[in-house]
This record gives sequence, structure tokens and C-alpha cells, in this order.
Amino acid sequence: MAEIGFGNEFSSEDPRCPGSLPEGQNNPQLCPYGLYAEQLSGSAFTCPRPANKRSWLYRILPSVKHKPFAAVPCGNLTENWNEVEPDPNQLRWLPFTIPKSAEKKVDFVAGLQTVCGAGDAKSRDGIGIHVYTCNTSMFNRCFNNSDGDFMIVPQQGEILITTEFGKIMVQPNEIVVIQQGMRFSVDVFGETRGYILEVYGAHFELPDLGPIGANGLANPRDFLCPVAWYEDRKVATGYSVINKYQGKLFACQQDFSPFNVVAWHGNYTPYKYNLKNFMVVNAVAFDHADPSIFTVLTNALKRTAALSSYQRGWLREPW
Repeated sequence: MAEIGFGNEFSSEDPRCPGSLPEGQNNPQLCPYGLYAEQLSGSAFTCPRPANKRSWLYRILPSVKHKPFAAVPCGNLTENWNEVEPDPNQLRWLPFTIPKSAEKKVDFVAGLQTVCGAGDAKSRDGIGIHVYTCNTSMFNRCFNNSDGDFMIVPQQGEILITTEFGKIMVQPNEIVVIQQGMRFSVDVFGETRGYILEVYGAHFELPDLGPIGANGLANPRDFLCPVAWYEDRKVATGYSVINKYQGKLFACQQDFSPFNVVAWHGNYTPYKYNLKNFMVVNAVAFDHADPSIFTVLTNALKRTAALSSYQRGWLREPW
């Protein structure tokens, strides 16, 4: 993790392939090392420059070189908020049980469970709140969310996230954001659990400081994004790409690792933040200030509807 800043223009290339990042061009007729140029867009390409999110990736094989997607079971992952009747009572959840590795191996994707949410991915407006419980690393498969951004908050156990942009090690007291369309795989080191906030519409952004002034809360320089790393690996037994699209899961097969990006540049990247760097603004005279003074990242969603919560096979109790 060497690139620093929030929403900056970054560029990175794997040191094993010097000069792999084209100079002065995004899509030359012939890329260095015979790589393929692809643009990953996080916004409409006609939107104003300050809101335009995109990165150019230079990879060994095109990302579309795979077999057709087919629907797969979603397990406890959903965005159907009408699955249970509404309940106005205050509720709480017992800690989500992490499966024991001796009983069953469960990776990050298989361990996703939805808690509550609002809106839907089709309208590009709303959120979903999930937990993940897993005990084994993802092997020869990756995840790709076409519905929105994932903010992942580890609660127990550190995770190593391999992305098309490079590797990110994340531990409790840190948060990581994997933005829409980015493929990633999660390695764990024992029993692991955490939370996920999924946003369907706008991307996360730093809140305006307003009367606080120029400094405080989360500083842009404390956000880190990965440096380029690639693997040129054939997978004869098949590599699975799991895609979340309009609330459903689909899978396709290919015979190579998707993490074959040798170089990249742009302002649309995964990133992480260590919460110990958050500068708290406190009210010490009297009363309590609005909790927004503890906001690390915010999201300009239009929806104001209350969250719908529901039970999906775990214990839910009244307070």
C-alpha cells in the first residue's frame, strides 16, 4: 500500500514489467508487452470532471474472455425487503456464528448474510447491510459487485484482499471500500467475521467540514490504495467469477486468473482507511453535538426511507 490520498489521480505498474504503463496515451494501438487496455468506469463518462470516476487497466488477457454467466444460489444474500412482515419492535441480533473449519469450509462469498436494507439495485438508489462469516480463503474464484460499492469493516480476523489494482491487507479498526465493478478475492487466516455496507447509487465521499474549518475528521492523505501487482496464472480446472447483478448472483468460468493487471492509472480504485487516524471533534461545554461529527465517509443517496430488517435463519430477539 503506497499510493496515498482520497480520490486522487494515481498511476502504478508492477516493477517486474518496467514501462508497462503507456506514456501520454490511454489506449495506444499497441500497448507495451502486448497488454490489453481496458477502462473501468465508476460514473457516466459525460458527467462533470470533478465527478468523473474511471481507471485504465493494462492486463495480460481481456476481462471479457470467459464463458457465459449462469445464475447460482444466493444463499442468505438478498435485497428483497418484503420477505418477512414488518415488525416495529426494537430488535437485536446475537453475534453471527462463524462456522468451524472442521465442520464446513465457508469462504467470504458463501458466508455473506443480509441483515437489512432499503431501496433496490435496479433503481440505483438504496443500501444493503450485510455481515460475512467465514473460515477459509477464496480459492480460484473472485467476487464482482455490479450493484454498488462495498464498505467492508472487519470485526474479527484480518483479511487479505486481492484486487485487479493490487493487494490490500485489512485488519479490525480499519475499513476498506471495493467500488462497483472491481473484482476481488478474500484470503482469511482463521475464523473471520465483519460487516458490509453496500450502497447502490452514489460513491462514498468525504463529508464537507463546514464550520469545522480546513482540518479535522478524516484527512484525505490517510486513505491508501494498492500498488500494481499481477499474476500470469492459468487455471486448467477453471476459475470462477461470481457476479452480483440486480440483487442476484451469477457465475462464469475462465481458465486464467483475473488478477492479471500489470499497470493501471486513474482515480477509480479500491482504498482503505485506518480509523485510528480519525480526528474527533468533541463537544465539551454542554449537551451532545450531532453524530455527524463522527462521520468518516458519507454517501449522497436520495432515499430517506427507513431500513427494513428481517430474519434469515439466525436468532433475533426483542431488547
